[in-house]
Amino acid sequence: MTESQELRIAVIGAGPAGVYSSDIFLRQLAKLGDELGLGTKARIDLFEKLPVPFGLVRYGVAPDHPSIKFIASALEKTLDNPDIHLYCDVEFGKDVTLDELLERYDAVLFATGAVEDKPLGLPGADLDGVYGAAKFVEWYDGYPTGAREWPLEAEEVAVIGGGNVAMDVARELMRNADDLKERTDIPDNVYEGIKGNKAKVLHLFIRRGVAQAKFSVQELREMEKLPGVQLIINEDDFDLDDDTIEEAGKDKLTRQMVEELFTIREMAEDMEDDGDTDFEGNPADRKYYVHFNSAPVEVLGEDGKVVGIRVEKTETSADGRMSRTGEFEEYPVQAVYHAIGYKPATAPGIAYDERRAHLANAHGDGRITTAAEAGEDVEVRERLYATGWAKRGPVGLIGSTKSDALLIVTNMLEDLSKAAEGGRVAADRDPESIDRLLSERGVKPIDFAGWKKVDAFERAEGAKEGREHKKVIEPEQMRTLAHA
Repeated sequence: MTESQELRIAVIGAGPAGVYSSDIFLRQLAKLGDELGLGTKARIDLFEKLPVPFGLVRYGVAPDHPSIKFIASALEKTLDNPDIHLYCDVEFGKDVTLDELLERYDAVLFATGAVEDKPLGLPGADLDGVYGAAKFVEWYDGYPTGAREWPLEAEEVAVIGGGNVAMDVARELMRNADDLKERTDIPDNVYEGIKGNKAKVLHLFIRRGVAQAKFSVQELREMEKLPGVQLIINEDDFDLDDDTIEEAGKDKLTRQMVEELFTIREMAEDMEDDGDTDFEGNPADRKYYVHFNSAPVEVLGEDGKVVGIRVEKTETSADGRMSRTGEFEEYPVQAVYHAIGYKPATAPGIAYDERRAHLANAHGDGRITTAAEAGEDVEVRERLYATGWAKRGPVGLIGSTKSDALLIVTNMLEDLSKAAEGGRVAADRDPESIDRLLSERGVKPIDFAGWKKVDAFERAEGAKEGREHKKVIEPEQMRTLAHA
Protein backbone atom coordinates (compact mmCIF):
# COMPACT_ATOMS: atom_id res chain seq x y z
CA MET A 1 0.00 0.00 0.00
CA THR A 2 1.47 3.39 -1.00
CA GLU A 3 1.40 6.45 1.21
CA SER A 4 -1.29 8.07 -0.95
CA GLN A 5 -3.64 5.17 -0.16
CA GLU A 6 -3.27 5.51 3.61
CA LEU A 7 -5.98 7.05 5.72
CA ARG A 8 -4.95 10.60 6.60
CA ILE A 9 -5.86 12.02 10.01
CA ALA A 10 -5.11 15.49 11.42
CA VAL A 11 -4.98 15.90 15.20
CA ILE A 12 -4.97 19.41 16.70
CA GLY A 13 -3.04 19.49 19.99
CA ALA A 14 0.01 17.43 21.00
CA GLY A 15 -0.84 17.07 24.69
CA PRO A 16 -1.86 13.76 26.31
CA ALA A 17 -5.30 13.73 24.63
CA GLY A 18 -3.86 14.20 21.15
CA VAL A 19 -0.96 11.79 21.57
CA TYR A 20 -3.07 9.04 23.19
CA SER A 21 -5.70 9.37 20.48
CA SER A 22 -3.07 9.07 17.75
CA ASP A 23 -1.65 5.93 19.34
CA ILE A 24 -5.04 4.34 19.94
CA PHE A 25 -6.20 5.16 16.39
CA LEU A 26 -3.22 3.34 14.88
CA ARG A 27 -3.64 0.37 17.24
CA GLN A 28 -7.38 0.02 16.62
CA LEU A 29 -6.93 0.42 12.87
CA ALA A 30 -4.31 -2.32 12.84
CA LYS A 31 -6.73 -4.55 14.75
CA LEU A 32 -10.03 -3.73 13.04
CA GLY A 33 -9.14 -1.99 9.78
CA ASP A 34 -9.42 -4.94 7.43
CA GLU A 35 -12.72 -6.00 8.98
CA LEU A 36 -14.08 -2.44 8.52
CA GLY A 37 -12.82 -2.21 4.93
CA LEU A 38 -10.33 0.54 5.84
CA GLY A 39 -7.03 -1.28 5.53
CA THR A 40 -4.54 -1.08 8.38
CA LYS A 41 -2.37 1.90 7.46
CA ALA A 42 -2.78 5.56 8.37
CA ARG A 43 -0.69 8.70 8.48
CA ILE A 44 -1.43 10.96 11.45
CA ASP A 45 -0.24 14.56 11.40
CA LEU A 46 -0.21 16.07 14.89
CA PHE A 47 -0.37 19.88 14.98
CA GLU A 48 0.69 21.85 18.08
CA LYS A 49 0.72 25.66 18.38
CA LEU A 50 3.60 25.64 20.91
CA PRO A 51 7.19 24.95 19.78
CA VAL A 52 7.28 21.73 21.85
CA PRO A 53 4.84 18.87 22.52
CA PHE A 54 3.15 17.36 25.63
CA GLY A 55 0.76 20.20 26.55
CA LEU A 56 -0.65 19.67 30.03
CA VAL A 57 2.14 17.29 31.10
CA ARG A 58 4.83 19.89 30.40
CA TYR A 59 2.90 23.08 31.11
CA GLY A 60 -0.13 22.31 33.28
CA VAL A 61 1.17 20.09 36.08
CA ALA A 62 3.38 21.23 38.94
CA PRO A 63 7.07 20.46 38.29
CA ASP A 64 7.42 18.40 41.48
CA HIS A 65 4.96 15.69 40.45
CA PRO A 66 7.05 12.50 40.41
CA SER A 67 4.80 10.92 37.79
CA ILE A 68 5.43 13.63 35.16
CA LYS A 69 8.62 12.19 33.74
CA PHE A 70 7.05 8.75 33.38
CA ILE A 71 4.04 10.16 31.51
CA ALA A 72 6.24 12.35 29.31
CA SER A 73 8.44 9.34 28.54
CA ALA A 74 5.40 7.29 27.49
CA LEU A 75 4.14 10.11 25.27
CA GLU A 76 7.56 10.47 23.69
CA LYS A 77 7.67 6.77 22.81
CA THR A 78 4.33 7.18 21.06
CA LEU A 79 5.59 10.15 19.04
CA ASP A 80 8.62 8.12 17.95
CA ASN A 81 6.38 6.31 15.48
CA PRO A 82 6.95 6.68 11.71
CA ASP A 83 3.19 6.88 11.14
CA ILE A 84 2.85 9.92 13.45
CA HIS A 85 4.26 13.21 12.14
CA LEU A 86 4.72 16.04 14.62
CA TYR A 87 4.12 19.64 13.51
CA CYS A 88 4.91 21.90 16.47
CA ASP A 89 4.88 25.70 16.18
CA VAL A 90 1.88 25.48 13.81
CA GLU A 91 -1.26 27.24 15.04
CA PHE A 92 -4.66 26.05 13.85
CA GLY A 93 -6.78 28.91 12.51
CA LYS A 94 -3.72 31.08 11.89
CA ASP A 95 -1.12 29.00 10.04
CA VAL A 96 -3.62 26.53 8.59
CA THR A 97 -7.42 26.68 8.28
CA LEU A 98 -10.13 24.09 8.81
CA ASP A 99 -10.99 23.99 5.10
CA GLU A 100 -7.33 23.43 4.22
CA LEU A 101 -7.16 20.51 6.63
CA LEU A 102 -10.41 18.95 5.38
CA GLU A 103 -9.04 19.15 1.85
CA ARG A 104 -6.00 17.10 2.90
CA TYR A 105 -7.26 14.84 5.69
CA ASP A 106 -10.06 12.29 5.94
CA ALA A 107 -10.85 13.36 9.51
CA VAL A 108 -9.80 16.13 11.91
CA LEU A 109 -9.64 15.50 15.67
CA PHE A 110 -9.47 18.40 18.15
CA ALA A 111 -7.51 17.76 21.35
CA THR A 112 -6.91 21.38 22.21
CA GLY A 113 -7.03 21.28 26.03
CA ALA A 114 -7.39 24.38 28.22
CA VAL A 115 -5.22 27.36 29.14
CA GLU A 116 -7.67 29.88 30.65
CA ASP A 117 -9.22 30.16 34.11
CA LYS A 118 -12.91 30.24 34.83
CA PRO A 119 -13.62 33.72 36.24
CA LEU A 120 -13.81 33.97 40.05
CA GLY A 121 -17.07 35.89 40.07
CA LEU A 122 -16.82 37.33 43.60
CA PRO A 123 -16.91 40.96 44.75
CA GLY A 124 -13.30 42.14 44.80
CA ALA A 125 -12.18 39.69 42.09
CA ASP A 126 -10.66 42.57 40.13
CA LEU A 127 -8.43 43.80 42.97
CA ASP A 128 -4.66 43.92 42.56
CA GLY A 129 -3.42 40.68 44.13
CA VAL A 130 -6.11 38.33 42.79
CA TYR A 131 -4.68 35.73 40.42
CA GLY A 132 -6.07 32.88 38.34
CA ALA A 133 -4.27 29.60 38.84
CA ALA A 134 -3.68 29.13 35.10
CA LYS A 135 -1.38 32.16 34.81
CA PHE A 136 0.56 31.20 37.95
CA VAL A 137 0.96 27.65 36.63
CA GLU A 138 2.21 29.09 33.33
CA TRP A 139 4.84 31.06 35.26
CA TYR A 140 6.21 28.19 37.34
CA ASP A 141 6.05 25.76 34.41
CA GLY A 142 7.87 28.11 32.04
CA TYR A 143 5.07 28.37 29.46
CA PRO A 144 6.56 29.86 26.26
CA THR A 145 4.28 32.91 26.26
CA GLY A 146 3.76 33.09 30.03
CA ALA A 147 5.00 35.63 32.58
CA ARG A 148 8.72 35.59 33.37
CA GLU A 149 8.35 37.23 36.79
CA TRP A 150 5.71 36.75 39.47
CA PRO A 151 4.84 39.04 42.40
CA LEU A 152 5.45 37.01 45.56
CA GLU A 153 5.44 39.84 48.10
CA ALA A 154 2.40 38.73 50.15
CA GLU A 155 3.17 37.21 53.55
CA GLU A 156 -0.37 35.83 53.91
CA VAL A 157 -2.08 34.21 50.93
CA ALA A 158 -5.36 32.43 50.18
CA VAL A 159 -5.96 29.67 47.65
CA ILE A 160 -9.55 28.89 46.62
CA GLY A 161 -10.37 25.44 45.24
CA GLY A 162 -11.01 21.83 46.12
CA GLY A 163 -9.12 20.06 43.35
CA ASN A 164 -5.62 19.09 42.30
CA VAL A 165 -4.73 22.42 40.69
CA ALA A 166 -5.50 24.23 43.95
CA MET A 167 -3.22 21.77 45.72
CA ASP A 168 -0.46 22.36 43.17
CA VAL A 169 -0.70 26.13 43.55
CA ALA A 170 -0.74 25.95 47.35
CA ARG A 171 2.22 23.58 47.43
CA GLU A 172 4.37 25.74 45.13
CA LEU A 173 3.55 28.81 47.27
CA MET A 174 4.80 26.92 50.33
CA ARG A 175 7.82 25.40 48.60
CA ASN A 176 11.47 25.65 49.60
CA ALA A 177 13.28 26.88 46.46
CA ASP A 178 16.43 24.77 46.89
CA ASP A 179 14.43 21.61 47.53
CA LEU A 180 12.30 22.30 44.44
CA LYS A 181 15.31 22.99 42.21
CA GLU A 182 17.05 19.81 43.29
CA ARG A 183 14.03 17.65 42.41
CA THR A 184 12.68 19.30 39.26
CA ASP A 185 13.38 20.96 35.90
CA ILE A 186 12.43 24.53 36.94
CA PRO A 187 14.30 27.30 35.09
CA ASP A 188 16.37 29.94 36.84
CA ASN A 189 13.69 32.64 36.87
CA VAL A 190 11.27 30.36 38.76
CA TYR A 191 13.96 29.32 41.23
CA GLU A 192 14.80 32.96 41.95
CA GLY A 193 11.12 33.86 42.25
CA ILE A 194 10.32 31.11 44.75
CA LYS A 195 13.53 31.81 46.65
CA GLY A 196 12.28 35.37 47.18
CA ASN A 197 8.71 34.34 48.05
CA LYS A 198 7.63 36.07 51.27
CA ALA A 199 4.60 33.86 51.99
CA LYS A 200 4.57 32.63 55.59
CA VAL A 201 0.88 31.79 56.03
CA LEU A 202 -1.38 30.08 53.50
CA HIS A 203 -5.11 29.37 53.75
CA LEU A 204 -6.64 26.76 51.43
CA PHE A 205 -10.43 27.17 51.22
CA ILE A 206 -12.57 24.23 50.05
CA ARG A 207 -16.31 24.90 49.74
CA ARG A 208 -17.47 21.37 50.52
CA GLY A 209 -16.54 18.77 53.12
CA VAL A 210 -13.72 16.30 53.58
CA ALA A 211 -15.60 13.55 51.72
CA GLN A 212 -16.46 15.76 48.72
CA ALA A 213 -13.01 17.17 47.91
CA LYS A 214 -11.52 16.19 44.54
CA PHE A 215 -7.90 15.65 45.53
CA SER A 216 -5.88 12.69 44.34
CA VAL A 217 -4.07 10.65 46.97
CA GLN A 218 -0.79 11.49 45.24
CA GLU A 219 -1.46 15.22 45.67
CA LEU A 220 -2.15 14.73 49.37
CA ARG A 221 1.05 12.75 49.89
CA GLU A 222 3.06 15.50 48.23
CA MET A 223 1.38 18.02 50.51
CA GLU A 224 2.49 15.99 53.53
CA LYS A 225 6.20 16.32 52.73
CA LEU A 226 6.85 20.03 52.54
CA PRO A 227 10.09 21.00 54.34
CA GLY A 228 9.60 23.81 56.86
CA VAL A 229 5.80 23.75 56.61
CA GLN A 230 3.34 23.04 59.44
CA LEU A 231 -0.07 21.71 58.35
CA ILE A 232 -3.01 23.01 60.38
CA ILE A 233 -6.57 21.66 60.17
CA ASN A 234 -9.87 22.19 61.98
CA GLU A 235 -10.79 18.95 63.72
CA ASP A 236 -14.51 19.77 63.44
CA ASP A 237 -14.23 19.37 59.65
CA PHE A 238 -13.45 15.67 60.20
CA ASP A 239 -16.54 14.95 62.28
CA LEU A 240 -18.30 12.98 59.53
CA ASP A 241 -21.74 11.42 60.05
CA ASP A 242 -22.49 7.78 59.24
CA ASP A 243 -24.28 8.57 55.96
CA THR A 244 -21.31 10.56 54.67
CA ILE A 245 -18.86 7.80 55.61
CA GLU A 246 -21.08 5.20 53.92
CA GLU A 247 -21.41 7.30 50.76
CA ALA A 248 -17.64 7.93 50.58
CA GLY A 249 -17.01 4.20 50.96
CA LYS A 250 -18.90 3.39 47.77
CA ASP A 251 -16.17 4.82 45.56
CA LYS A 252 -12.64 3.45 45.87
CA LEU A 253 -10.83 6.69 44.99
CA THR A 254 -13.01 8.77 47.33
CA ARG A 255 -12.44 6.31 50.15
CA GLN A 256 -8.67 6.40 49.63
CA MET A 257 -8.70 10.21 49.54
CA VAL A 258 -10.69 10.43 52.79
CA GLU A 259 -8.36 7.95 54.47
CA GLU A 260 -5.35 10.03 53.40
CA LEU A 261 -7.01 13.21 54.71
CA PHE A 262 -7.44 11.54 58.09
CA THR A 263 -3.73 10.70 57.97
CA ILE A 264 -3.07 14.40 57.41
CA ARG A 265 -5.28 15.24 60.39
CA GLU A 266 -3.09 13.02 62.58
CA MET A 267 0.07 14.57 61.12
CA ALA A 268 -1.26 18.06 61.86
CA GLU A 269 -1.94 17.07 65.47
CA ASP A 270 1.59 15.67 65.82
CA MET A 271 3.10 18.81 64.28
CA GLU A 272 1.27 20.96 66.83
CA ASP A 273 2.09 18.66 69.76
CA ASP A 274 5.77 18.65 68.81
CA GLY A 275 5.93 22.46 68.97
CA ASP A 276 4.86 23.62 65.49
CA THR A 277 7.17 21.46 63.36
CA ASP A 278 7.20 20.18 59.80
CA PHE A 279 6.75 16.53 58.76
CA GLU A 280 10.32 15.67 59.78
CA GLY A 281 10.04 17.28 63.21
CA ASN A 282 12.09 20.33 62.25
CA PRO A 283 10.95 23.83 63.27
CA ALA A 284 8.41 25.14 60.75
CA ASP A 285 8.67 28.71 59.47
CA ARG A 286 5.52 28.52 57.28
CA LYS A 287 1.94 27.62 58.23
CA TYR A 288 -0.49 25.92 55.81
CA TYR A 289 -4.14 26.00 56.96
CA VAL A 290 -6.66 23.66 55.31
CA HIS A 291 -10.28 24.84 55.66
CA PHE A 292 -13.12 22.55 54.56
CA ASN A 293 -16.77 23.68 54.35
CA SER A 294 -15.52 27.22 53.72
CA ALA A 295 -16.92 29.25 50.81
CA PRO A 296 -15.20 32.57 50.05
CA VAL A 297 -17.83 35.24 49.39
CA GLU A 298 -15.77 38.41 48.95
CA VAL A 299 -12.20 39.55 48.44
CA LEU A 300 -11.60 42.55 50.68
CA GLY A 301 -9.57 45.49 49.46
CA GLU A 302 -8.14 48.89 50.30
CA ASP A 303 -6.71 51.31 47.75
CA GLY A 304 -7.35 48.75 45.02
CA LYS A 305 -5.26 46.03 46.69
CA VAL A 306 -6.19 42.80 48.47
CA VAL A 307 -6.18 43.05 52.27
CA GLY A 308 -8.35 40.08 53.24
CA ILE A 309 -10.94 37.49 52.32
CA ARG A 310 -14.44 36.93 53.74
CA VAL A 311 -15.52 33.32 54.06
CA GLU A 312 -18.89 31.75 54.86
CA LYS A 313 -19.06 28.46 56.73
CA THR A 314 -21.03 25.81 54.82
CA GLU A 315 -22.53 22.42 55.54
CA THR A 316 -22.35 19.48 53.18
CA SER A 317 -24.81 16.59 53.17
CA ALA A 318 -23.85 12.99 52.41
CA ASP A 319 -24.98 13.38 48.79
CA GLY A 320 -22.68 16.37 48.31
CA ARG A 321 -25.25 19.14 48.53
CA MET A 322 -23.83 22.29 50.03
CA SER A 323 -25.85 24.72 52.15
CA ARG A 324 -24.78 28.05 53.64
CA THR A 325 -24.91 28.75 57.37
CA GLY A 326 -24.80 32.55 57.51
CA GLU A 327 -21.65 32.37 59.67
CA PHE A 328 -18.79 34.48 58.33
CA GLU A 329 -15.13 34.91 59.13
CA GLU A 330 -12.50 37.23 57.72
CA TYR A 331 -8.83 36.39 57.19
CA PRO A 332 -6.04 38.91 56.54
CA VAL A 333 -4.35 38.06 53.21
CA GLN A 334 -2.55 40.15 50.61
CA ALA A 335 -2.98 37.75 47.67
CA VAL A 336 -5.75 35.41 46.50
CA TYR A 337 -5.29 32.59 43.98
CA HIS A 338 -8.37 30.91 42.55
CA ALA A 339 -8.26 27.39 41.12
CA ILE A 340 -11.96 26.80 40.46
CA GLY A 341 -11.63 25.27 37.02
CA TYR A 342 -10.27 25.85 33.55
CA LYS A 343 -12.10 26.95 30.42
CA PRO A 344 -11.07 24.74 27.46
CA ALA A 345 -9.93 26.57 24.35
CA THR A 346 -12.22 27.54 21.52
CA ALA A 347 -11.33 26.60 17.93
CA PRO A 348 -11.97 28.87 14.91
CA GLY A 349 -14.90 27.58 12.87
CA ILE A 350 -16.12 25.16 15.58
CA ALA A 351 -19.22 25.77 17.73
CA TYR A 352 -18.58 26.09 21.47
CA ASP A 353 -20.76 24.97 24.38
CA GLU A 354 -20.38 27.89 26.81
CA ARG A 355 -22.47 26.28 29.53
CA ARG A 356 -20.43 23.08 29.70
CA ALA A 357 -17.18 24.73 28.56
CA HIS A 358 -16.14 22.49 25.65
CA LEU A 359 -16.39 22.20 21.88
CA ALA A 360 -19.96 21.39 20.83
CA ASN A 361 -20.29 17.64 20.28
CA ALA A 362 -23.18 15.20 20.07
CA HIS A 363 -24.20 13.59 23.36
CA GLY A 364 -20.60 13.60 24.52
CA ASP A 365 -19.60 11.10 21.81
CA GLY A 366 -16.95 13.39 20.35
CA ARG A 367 -18.66 14.06 17.00
CA ILE A 368 -18.56 17.84 16.44
CA THR A 369 -21.97 19.49 15.94
CA THR A 370 -23.13 22.72 14.30
CA ALA A 371 -24.33 24.17 17.63
CA ALA A 372 -24.13 23.45 21.35
CA GLU A 373 -27.78 22.83 22.26
CA ALA A 374 -29.67 19.83 20.97
CA GLY A 375 -32.48 20.76 18.60
CA GLU A 376 -33.94 20.19 15.17
CA ASP A 377 -31.41 22.47 13.49
CA VAL A 378 -28.36 20.94 15.17
CA GLU A 379 -26.46 18.53 12.97
CA VAL A 380 -23.33 16.46 13.27
CA ARG A 381 -20.51 17.83 11.12
CA GLU A 382 -18.90 15.08 9.11
CA ARG A 383 -15.21 14.26 9.63
CA LEU A 384 -14.80 16.52 12.70
CA TYR A 385 -14.22 15.17 16.24
CA ALA A 386 -13.13 16.27 19.73
CA THR A 387 -11.43 14.41 22.57
CA GLY A 388 -10.13 15.11 26.08
CA TRP A 389 -11.09 18.41 27.69
CA ALA A 390 -12.07 19.79 24.27
CA LYS A 391 -14.79 17.14 24.25
CA ARG A 392 -15.93 16.89 27.89
CA GLY A 393 -14.79 20.08 29.61
CA PRO A 394 -12.09 20.51 32.26
CA VAL A 395 -12.78 17.41 34.34
CA GLY A 396 -11.01 14.10 34.79
CA LEU A 397 -7.40 12.99 34.91
CA ILE A 398 -5.22 11.21 32.35
CA GLY A 399 -7.13 7.94 32.80
CA SER A 400 -10.28 9.71 31.59
CA THR A 401 -8.35 11.03 28.61
CA LYS A 402 -7.39 7.49 27.58
CA SER A 403 -10.97 6.17 27.82
CA ASP A 404 -12.16 9.24 25.90
CA ALA A 405 -9.66 8.51 23.16
CA LEU A 406 -10.88 4.92 22.75
CA LEU A 407 -14.51 6.06 22.49
CA ILE A 408 -13.75 8.76 19.92
CA VAL A 409 -11.46 6.51 17.86
CA THR A 410 -14.19 3.86 17.78
CA ASN A 411 -16.63 6.45 16.45
CA MET A 412 -14.12 7.74 13.92
CA LEU A 413 -13.44 4.25 12.56
CA GLU A 414 -17.17 3.53 12.37
CA ASP A 415 -17.78 6.74 10.40
CA LEU A 416 -14.79 6.21 8.13
CA SER A 417 -15.93 2.68 7.32
CA LYS A 418 -19.26 4.10 6.08
CA ALA A 419 -17.64 6.82 3.98
CA ALA A 420 -16.95 6.49 0.28
CA GLU A 421 -13.88 4.53 -0.84
CA GLY A 422 -13.18 3.12 2.59
CA GLY A 423 -13.00 6.48 4.34
CA ARG A 424 -10.57 8.07 1.90
CA VAL A 425 -12.51 11.23 1.23
CA ALA A 426 -9.87 14.01 1.30
CA ALA A 427 -9.40 15.37 -2.20
CA ASP A 428 -5.66 16.06 -1.84
CA ARG A 429 -3.89 12.81 -0.95
CA ASP A 430 -0.32 13.99 -1.47
CA PRO A 431 1.43 13.48 1.92
CA GLU A 432 3.79 16.38 1.13
CA SER A 433 0.95 18.81 0.38
CA ILE A 434 0.74 20.15 3.94
CA ASP A 435 4.51 20.76 4.00
CA ARG A 436 4.32 22.78 0.79
CA LEU A 437 1.39 24.83 2.09
CA LEU A 438 3.18 25.71 5.34
CA SER A 439 6.45 26.43 3.52
CA GLU A 440 4.68 28.84 1.15
CA ARG A 441 3.45 30.72 4.22
CA GLY A 442 6.88 30.91 5.81
CA VAL A 443 5.83 28.55 8.62
CA LYS A 444 8.68 26.32 9.84
CA PRO A 445 7.24 23.40 11.84
CA ILE A 446 9.29 21.72 14.54
CA ASP A 447 9.18 17.95 14.06
CA PHE A 448 9.98 15.11 16.45
CA ALA A 449 13.68 15.27 15.59
CA GLY A 450 13.59 19.00 16.40
CA TRP A 451 11.97 18.32 19.75
CA LYS A 452 14.67 15.75 20.55
CA LYS A 453 17.29 18.47 20.01
CA VAL A 454 15.52 20.74 22.50
CA ASP A 455 15.23 17.85 24.96
CA ALA A 456 18.92 16.94 24.59
CA PHE A 457 19.91 20.56 25.32
CA GLU A 458 17.67 20.65 28.41
CA ARG A 459 19.23 17.44 29.69
CA ALA A 460 22.74 18.76 29.09
CA GLU A 461 21.96 22.00 30.92
CA GLY A 462 20.47 20.05 33.81
CA ALA A 463 23.51 17.78 34.02
CA LYS A 464 25.74 20.81 34.59
CA GLU A 465 23.87 21.36 37.88
CA GLY A 466 23.51 17.68 38.80
CA ARG A 467 19.87 17.67 37.68
CA GLU A 468 18.12 15.43 35.17
CA HIS A 469 16.61 18.27 33.19
CA LYS A 470 16.46 22.09 33.08
CA LYS A 471 13.63 23.59 31.11
CA VAL A 472 14.14 25.99 28.20
CA ILE A 473 11.39 28.61 28.27
CA GLU A 474 12.02 31.13 25.48
CA PRO A 475 10.27 30.24 22.18
CA GLU A 476 13.06 31.67 20.01
CA GLN A 477 15.69 29.59 21.82
CA MET A 478 13.54 26.48 21.26
CA ARG A 479 13.27 27.28 17.55
CA THR A 480 16.99 27.90 17.22
CA LEU A 481 17.80 24.59 18.93
CA ALA A 482 15.18 22.62 16.98
CA HIS A 483 16.20 23.91 13.56
CA ALA A 484 19.94 23.66 14.16
